[in-house]
Amino acid sequence: MTGYDELLTSYYSERTAAIVLNLLSVAPNVFYIETYFKWNLIANDPDDNKFVDLAIAGNANYIVTNDKHFNVLRDVEFPELNVVSLNKFRELILGH
Repeated sequence: MTGYDELLTSYYSERTAAIVLNLLSVAPNVFYIETYFKWNLIANDPDDNKFVDLAIAGNANYIVTNDKHFNVLRDVEFPELNVVSLNKFRELILGH
């Protein structure tokens, strides 16, 4: 889970991050997806492209992020990507 451990340890201790990653590795609703193509859709922060590639390969319904670099994806016609903020996703889930 490269990238996630880096993100988690920026907010939590290494021990807590390891526990979360371990739980994710055995959760029945977590899927491991291999990416075979690099779309390179985010020019301003190329490191974010790994998440876009994963969302496309995994046929994700949404990319949930507050990172403004992902806003460029709203103008991409193909592949179609639904980028929403955390607050918007919360509204969608709760039906508000």
